[in-house]
Amino acid sequence: MGGTRSTVIGRPRGFDTDEALERAMQVFWRQGYEGASLIDLTRAMGITKPSMYAAFGNKEQLFRKALQRYVEGPGNYLDRALAEPTARAAAEAILRGAARTSTLPEGFGGCLTVQGALPSCDESRVVHDVLVQWRNASGALVEERFRRAVDEGDLPGDADATRLSRYITTIAFGLTVQAVNGLDHAELDEIVDQTMLFWRP
Repeated sequence: MGGTRSTVIGRPRGFDTDEALERAMQVFWRQGYEGASLIDLTRAMGITKPSMYAAFGNKEQLFRKALQRYVEGPGNYLDRALAEPTARAAAEAILRGAARTSTLPEGFGGCLTVQGALPSCDESRVVHDVLVQWRNASGALVEERFRRAVDEGDLPGDADATRLSRYITTIAFGLTVQAVNGLDHAELDEIVDQTMLFWRP
């Protein structure tokens, strides 16, 4: 029996989208949203602009995908930290995770969610807002964990979960800034050691 095929099979992509996204994430991590030009991105990804648009969308859409990859990869220490059995262990795991992740890339340091978008123009405002929302949501999860610790008696009944969450997340984000300033993993861990001395047993 004969016949004609009515479906046209498209050409397969000539690149690994997973690897390309990983490289884009590293560019955004190193240079921030505004600092990462399309030329920088496509060169690092090893693809053309049309291929980037076809696979990932525009620059903002690419950044959102890169952010998701970061959250599920290098930045996934938060979920593990919140699963720690005590509030103290959770707080320390958050800080150790921030110290480790901020010094993870070769040749640059810091946190994609902090330095990813420091906007100087309206065009980058939407990305800035996305990262603010992500950081606020992360802080809310930490607060929820500490509130549960108060309810379970792991923290004193008069402990302020909101203030404690803000304190720990501020230290965590501060560690990423110090990583940008050149402090290495061991030096950041020393800051964590000092911070945990103030945790009331």
